[in-house]
Amino acid sequence: MPFLDWTSKNQAKETVWKVSYHLLKQESVHGDVSGVNADNLLIQGDNLLVLKALIPFYAGQVKCIFIDPPYNTQSEFEHYDDKLGHNQWLSMMYPRLVLLRELLSKDGFIIFHIDDAESHYAKVLMDEVFGRSNYQTSIYVQVRYTAKTLKSDMAYHKQIEQALVYRRSCGARPHKPAIQTEGFEKFNFDITELATGRKTVLGGKTVFIFQPGEYVIEKVPGHVDGLKRIWATGSILDGNSSGRFFRDYLAGRFGVDGAGALYKVAGIGDDGLGHRYLTGPKKVSATKGKYFQGVPVEKRCLNVQDAELPIENFYDFSSQFGNCRSEGGVDFRSGKKPEAYIKKMLDLFSQPGELVMDSFLGSGSTAAVAHKTGRAYIGIEQGEQARTHCMPRLNTVIGGDRSGVAIDAGWVGGGGFRFCTLGEPVFDCNGRISADVKFATLAAYLWHFETGEPGQQAFDKPLLGFHDGTAYYLLYNGILGDRRHAEGNVLTHAEMQAIKEIFLHVGPKVVYAEMSRLDALRLGAEGLTFKQIPYEVKMR
Repeated sequence: MPFLDWTSKNQAKETVWKVSYHLLKQESVHGDVSGVNADNLLIQGDNLLVLKALIPFYAGQVKCIFIDPPYNTQSEFEHYDDKLGHNQWLSMMYPRLVLLRELLSKDGFIIFHIDDAESHYAKVLMDEVFGRSNYQTSIYVQVRYTAKTLKSDMAYHKQIEQALVYRRSCGARPHKPAIQTEGFEKFNFDITELATGRKTVLGGKTVFIFQPGEYVIEKVPGHVDGLKRIWATGSILDGNSSGRFFRDYLAGRFGVDGAGALYKVAGIGDDGLGHRYLTGPKKVSATKGKYFQGVPVEKRCLNVQDAELPIENFYDFSSQFGNCRSEGGVDFRSGKKPEAYIKKMLDLFSQPGELVMDSFLGSGSTAAVAHKTGRAYIGIEQGEQARTHCMPRLNTVIGGDRSGVAIDAGWVGGGGFRFCTLGEPVFDCNGRISADVKFATLAAYLWHFETGEPGQQAFDKPLLGFHDGTAYYLLYNGILGDRRHAEGNVLTHAEMQAIKEIFLHVGPKVVYAEMSRLDALRLGAEGLTFKQIPYEVKMR
């Protein structure tokens, strides 16, 4: 398999394992953090350090990761640096992707939003980290109108960005959109042509124009060959080909064709009919029209109500990208993604109640969408906008924010999140455990190091748990009740007897403590492996 090489790649690979574990310090709690909101975290700090800090607690737990890192466009923006050298960009991304992979669940997906500046390198880099067989698709996203004017000195007009989608393993399954869940009851109109109509060309499409009396629109019981009536107004005018055609070519034709005209437009629609019927405004001052859509081809052929459609690899969000700058009540220029786009990605690759993550949170869009759609989330942002943008935005969401996807998601407010910052390293430069490390925190680290599983259970006793028939224990901070430093963290005959009597287990045991007073014969007789803190803990 091809792989990337660059000047500092070896250092980037070593960084993954050399970066130190840090504590996370809770600074404040916002709203109600019970239930699905218990895992909602907004964390300010270097995302490399934060990701490493999360590994012992969330390894294999994140269902969907959405990242929108700097594109390396060599541009300067108000809130972040996008002028890294090529080697720097690759060295920045590699260790972060490795850690993100560790956090992703076996049935999880990662979505990497990028543009052409680094997309080809990003693809090969993702192949190397996640495995080429786990590449799923590239979703192309229209982010600008074709007619939008950019800088006059630009040689090319960028309209498209893309999202690379990878799974963690073959057990991952996306949520494919279902063919309409209703039957045919809404396809309850028939249109009969009583004349040939007047032929013209609009927007490069052949159009037949029928005047009142030259056609009949009849409401009938829904059937497979019926048509569904849809108003061409609001977001519909930007959202599909029929709405855009009405907006661009029919909305202003009242003075040409009069009231009540019917338009038969060839070459648009996805229902296999080869045309679409549209009606214009009924009076001069009106702007609304209607179009009539047939039963989708897949549903017509399968005649089922619950079949799945393949996931499309192109979406037009140019309108939403052009109007998202102040979504959530925070202004964030050059880089903000609209909530509608992020919701589409989360809907395809996660479900409500599952944990999603964004380690380049920016203005907080991913966390806001996750909150509004009932997903747990972890958002990481290094810059000061964690406090100036993300925190107030999420507080606004808790208060019932009505912007973005709120209406579509039925959002009315509630929930909460915890705001955290990076604390002290777990281990100092000499390998000693920081005095700030509590028993439960060290227990979570040891449990993860030994088992590879996240340490999410309640650690409040020496027995941490069982894994593959082995019991794991930790003597630290006088957990057995002896607070004396010289005794409480030492494996003595008394401690060994207490462990045996309180926590019955027939099988191998691993005990972490600062010192052991049992000789090798006694340890062997008890089926016990002693591991000394901190020397057999640091960076294992």
